[in-house]
Amino acid sequence: MTDRKRQQAPVPVGDMVSGDPPVPITVWPVPAPQRGETMSNAMGVRLVHNLTHPSDLITDLTAGPQLARAIIAAHRRSHLQDTRPLGWEWHTATLIVTGWPTSDPAEPGDFFDRCRASLVPGGCVAVLLPHGDVILPVDAIAAAKKAGLAYLQHIVAADRPPQRGKNTQLDIHTDVLILTRTAEIGGCDG
Repeated sequence: MTDRKRQQAPVPVGDMVSGDPPVPITVWPVPAPQRGETMSNAMGVRLVHNLTHPSDLITDLTAGPQLARAIIAAHRRSHLQDTRPLGWEWHTATLIVTGWPTSDPAEPGDFFDRCRASLVPGGCVAVLLPHGDVILPVDAIAAAKKAGLAYLQHIVAADRPPQRGKNTQLDIHTDVLILTRTAEIGGCDG
């Protein structure tokens, strides 16, 4: 039997956004999703490789095949989106990926309660939002916090990567809120 060596996540570098405590913001240079889809193929790959290990289970609640492709290519296990109409019979997952607002008829608080109940300790929910609406992230974070999920990281996806020494505008198309399970419902301790 081999022991898995757990490595600490690297210390985030970059700007911070307000949160309790402040949340690191990261830029991922990935293409924009096609119309009607939640993410691009590159975004799916980044989420799977950055937030999971090979034996981890991922729950896919997104529109489009991009995350499923990334899960298969990375040899991860998945509970894929085609089981979503059957109800909330989720397995305990390390990563749950969803678009926002969700297509789920449940109230946002109920949705995040189900997410929290379906996460392993230390697991994450990645909420993908189209960039530009300043209210959507606030609503998602507030509902998640009430359900006992803490705001861990903010990722912005942009078509053009930032270049050192040049003051260029990023073409941001997606905001990704990374939420994690807290010790107590309504709390912010990890």
